[in-house]
Amino acid sequence: MISGMYAAYTAGDRAAVDARLDPEATVWDSAADPLLLGRSDLERLRDERPAPGSGPVETGLDAYDPVVDVFGDTAVLRYWLRVDFVPGPDGAPSRPELVRNTAVLRRDADGGWLIVHLHEDVRQPGGVPAVGV
Repeated sequence: MISGMYAAYTAGDRAAVDARLDPEATVWDSAADPLLLGRSDLERLRDERPAPGSGPVETGLDAYDPVVDVFGDTAVLRYWLRVDFVPGPDGAPSRPELVRNTAVLRRDADGGWLIVHLHEDVRQPGGVPAVGV
């Protein structure tokens, strides 16, 4: 579920990302202060993001170390997300971004899972020159 969402994000497939999110999902996005309430807030944030090529270029996402608890039709997933970036203009490696995440999922009518809440917490900002690497 989560790996598929990040694969869709990497592929630029917004519809496939959204298919994993409940339309009323709430999100604490790492790039925004207010709690996003549903698809319209998420779309607004997406539209406000810098255009591609105006910042560090991502080369990959890796969700790892998942911890999952299922309580009937509700699941809580905690995991780390590593975002890698291309080297800087001088060829020096860029530091990865490390993000702690918590996702709350609910089983839908078809037995699949939808994310109803996602909380991102950047622990190490990335896309800047790596020091001591």
